[in-house]
Amino acid sequence: MTAVTTTTAAPARAAAEPGRVRRRRRLSPGRRLPAARLTGPLLLLVLWAAASAAGALDTGAVPAPWTVLRTAGRLWTGGTLPTDILTSLERAGYGFAIGLAAGVLLALASGLSRTGEALIDGTVQLNRAIPTLGLIPLFILWLGIGETFKVAIIAIVVYIPVYLNTHAALSGIDDRYVELAEVQGLSRFAFVRQVVIPGALPGFFVGLRLGVTGSWLGLVVLEQINATNGLGYMMFQAQNYGQTDVILVGLLIYGVFGLVSDSVVRLIERRVLSWRRTLSS
Repeated sequence: MTAVTTTTAAPARAAAEPGRVRRRRRLSPGRRLPAARLTGPLLLLVLWAAASAAGALDTGAVPAPWTVLRTAGRLWTGGTLPTDILTSLERAGYGFAIGLAAGVLLALASGLSRTGEALIDGTVQLNRAIPTLGLIPLFILWLGIGETFKVAIIAIVVYIPVYLNTHAALSGIDDRYVELAEVQGLSRFAFVRQVVIPGALPGFFVGLRLGVTGSWLGLVVLEQINATNGLGYMMFQAQNYGQTDVILVGLLIYGVFGLVSDSVVRLIERRVLSWRRTLSS
């Protein structure tokens, strides 16, 4: 009798299993949508255009999108917009490259050596506590008012988040991996290549994204200080003449640069860290 009951109960449990599987709640965000990050900016653009068409916005304070586009076309064909864009890209590129190299090298020296940590980490934390833009007067006295101080300030803005996030990732590597590498007899170079770099890459990319954004934020301020070209200079001149549409052209270009550069870093991150199974992926 017991055997019959057990045999009868088994199909019943088997029949109930699919029902439980079908009722399982999905907790993940779901499949990634193509170009999903453009939805927010496009929606904002549509709302801006609709409010302008309905006359809900003061055109003197916030010109319509089509007015801004016409101004951008005029500045591109008959103005200095191409030169200003190239100058801004050059400044941001030099500062970003120097800051990225400095942040990575300092993070490796501090994260892989107690001596390096004692010498470097406290200094970087002190530098982080000082507002970077507050260093502008001092750097002008040291380096002059030309291009050098602008590149130096951008490099500082970039290296701090790169260092902090890379150093935090290095410090967070599980000590069991270090012990395993010692047991396997890995050399210092092999240990860095097989353990340190994979463990630090997630934090490095977070710092890289913050550094890319910081380079544009610093640039818009620096180009208004004794500059003769660049997007920030163009916006500063437009402020003096009350040209709101020109200011919006500069802001939109900065926004596009920031969005594109962040998207490129995200794409590289997904390719390099394709081995990770995360909530985002």
